[in-house]
Amino acid sequence: MALYNFKRIQPIPPANDFLDIILSKTQRKTPTVIHKNYKIGRIRQFYMRKVKFTQDSFEEKLKAMLEEFPKLDEIHPFYSDLMNVLYDKDHYKLALGQINTARHIIDQVAKEYVRLLKFGDSLYRCKQLKKAALGRMATIMKRQKDSLAYLEQVRQHLSRLPSIDPNTRTLLICGYPNVGKSSFMNKITRADVDVQPYAFTTKSLFVGHMDYKYLRWQIIDTPGILDHPLEQMNTIEMQSVTALAHLRACIMFFMDLSEQCGYSVKDQITLYQNVKPLFVNKPTFIVINKIDVTRPEDLPEDEQLMLKEIAEKDGVQIVKLSCFTDEGVMDVRNAACDKLLAARVDFKLRGNKINDVINKIHLAEPLARDDIPRPPVIPEQVKGRSLYDIKDPTRRQLERDLEANSGGPGVYNVDLNKKYQLKNEGWKYDVVPEIMDGKNVMDFVDSDIAEKLDALEREEEKLTVEGYYDSAEEMVRNKVDITHRASKMMKNRPIMPRTAITKSIKEVEEQLGQLGLDTSAIRARSLTRKRKRSETDDMDVDYSPSSTQGSRSKSAARSKSAVRDRSVAGLADIKQQKETQKRKKLSQRKSNLFAKVGESDRSIRVKRPKHLFGSKMSNGKKDWR
Repeated sequence: MALYNFKRIQPIPPANDFLDIILSKTQRKTPTVIHKNYKIGRIRQFYMRKVKFTQDSFEEKLKAMLEEFPKLDEIHPFYSDLMNVLYDKDHYKLALGQINTARHIIDQVAKEYVRLLKFGDSLYRCKQLKKAALGRMATIMKRQKDSLAYLEQVRQHLSRLPSIDPNTRTLLICGYPNVGKSSFMNKITRADVDVQPYAFTTKSLFVGHMDYKYLRWQIIDTPGILDHPLEQMNTIEMQSVTALAHLRACIMFFMDLSEQCGYSVKDQITLYQNVKPLFVNKPTFIVINKIDVTRPEDLPEDEQLMLKEIAEKDGVQIVKLSCFTDEGVMDVRNAACDKLLAARVDFKLRGNKINDVINKIHLAEPLARDDIPRPPVIPEQVKGRSLYDIKDPTRRQLERDLEANSGGPGVYNVDLNKKYQLKNEGWKYDVVPEIMDGKNVMDFVDSDIAEKLDALEREEEKLTVEGYYDSAEEMVRNKVDITHRASKMMKNRPIMPRTAITKSIKEVEEQLGQLGLDTSAIRARSLTRKRKRSETDDMDVDYSPSSTQGSRSKSAARSKSAVRDRSVAGLADIKQQKETQKRKKLSQRKSNLFAKVGESDRSIRVKRPKHLFGSKMSNGKKDWR
């Protein structure tokens, strides 16, 4: 409620509709099927859930209702007193208190019947207990019929109240009925307040907004006030009194000297004297309206003296305007805004917060270094300079004049160097040195490079004339051909030449034998590479791993190596083979449990869930899993 937006309060249904909402929610959100052959624990849980859910629904609705309505002790005093005027504070608190009491009673009823349901010994008894619990809750809410109806009326009226910020910059318009308050508000804001020639046209507070000095202001139009005791004022007048008493605003007391409002000038001055205690410590203006009909100078002497006495005694400023001819309307508005701004600043300076701010502000003042006076000096050139006049042909030329004379935007280039103040005027257009790694690049440029380049070009021309480059072209062409042939030869060249192999076959066999590997195949392969292809290549050869005969052919070695068991390749002995087989079976155990072929098997055997495609289906839900 910090922003006092009472339109957010949810509507409150009547008692019968309230019960229908709660009970239908219980029916929709809780299970509905129960059988007598269920276990008694399940039956108890079924009805206990019904009672608890209903209690939670009542709790949620009633708690939201209590939290959304404003608490009179926590909101701004202006809204607190305004609600007291409009709805009677005691009646309002009593209605909210009865709703809160009903909430606690429903909570106790639910706890009591849940305790009894724990001892229910049959479906019938549990059902009757649930019925009794919901019946008692419904009876409690039916008794709140009047409170709910009253709170709904309050909610509707609160939603129609204007959104007034009690702490912002505010102009408050007050006075007798029909003196021109609403007309003034329509002039300075976009509000459309009804204006009629009879009294009490405005029956409630109206709020309008405007901008002044880049700030947002709110203007409040109050109903007219009559001059009688506070106890005899009606609800319409009390709204104005409440706003005057609690809002920190600039008070604009309107008066109609033409007496067209139906009240004499003396009555209006008397009303001002009676409500003056509400204006204490607030900037106040007496606004003389309808000056197009009667001005203060046209009043009798005694009435003029009364006005002057008020202005001198109370320090009140008297301003004049006419909403009919718009004379002085904006001047009065500006004067009121300026005075309110000054009053707000003065109020902050007199408060406690200013001490904390002043401690953080330091004003630096220069100290005198000697006794020599140094008054401010204005150059004589500036003193004698005439004002710039665009129509004067002898005026000084500005940059935009130079731009216009030199081709306009996009063509004219601003000369940024002409204002440089240097010791030598010739330095203005010098090239700025290029610095790299802390050194001037120009320091490393050869100053005679142009002469050397000319000498080289002359030498080239001389060699060309003598025919030196003719023989050089043939040499280059021959060199290109040799390089091309060498690159083609290098394409089929082995990455590692055979001459780079330094180890003999015997050394390789010894090294692999120390690791426990069979080296007979290496010896056989080396022997077959040394002999030429023979007639026995296509014949079946009895191959023995230990044999070193030179009559084995390549095909025999390849065919034998092709049929070897790769699962034991690289294993030193039988012990390692058994260990490998054991680990293989262990790794396959998990996939065997799921009846999978191997690690890559991702098939799902059952694609028709039984609970969705079973042939027999009951009346209940299908997701029984």
